[in-house]
Amino acid sequence: MCPRHSSFRETADRLTVGQTDPLDRPTHWRDLVEASKMDDAVRSYIDAIAPEHRPLFDRLDRLVLRLHPEADRLLSYRMPTYRVGPRRLHIGVWKHGISIYGWPQGKEAEFSARHPGAKTSKGTIRLSPADAADVSDDELAGLVRAALDE
Repeated sequence: MCPRHSSFRETADRLTVGQTDPLDRPTHWRDLVEASKMDDAVRSYIDAIAPEHRPLFDRLDRLVLRLHPEADRLLSYRMPTYRVGPRRLHIGVWKHGISIYGWPQGKEAEFSARHPGAKTSKGTIRLSPADAADVSDDELAGLVRAALDE
């Protein structure tokens, strides 16, 4: 097994073995990796993510690709960016955890009210791994939809 995909595979297999996601799309890790386009710069960024933040990044990556398997992954503003047509979702990994950017300002207000531990500002949500443990995949999928759905 390639070391750079082992964490992604373990996370995806643990969460999806023999199951489908809520949208009844295939969820095997190979389908997700093969379905999306990713340039070398994004792969290098992902490979360099600290082990304490990698599971959260992989969780978000998997959710984006389930909802938008056609998304292109590229590096923009020096962070992984998911592009669907003209829409963008940026996911940056920092010392605190993960920052998610890309929806219209104000769309994060409802999320922020439910998760006061998560820091938010102008279309940005900052999540530490501890804060993310209290956030459901459905809520994260809602953020992805707000950014990438038309």
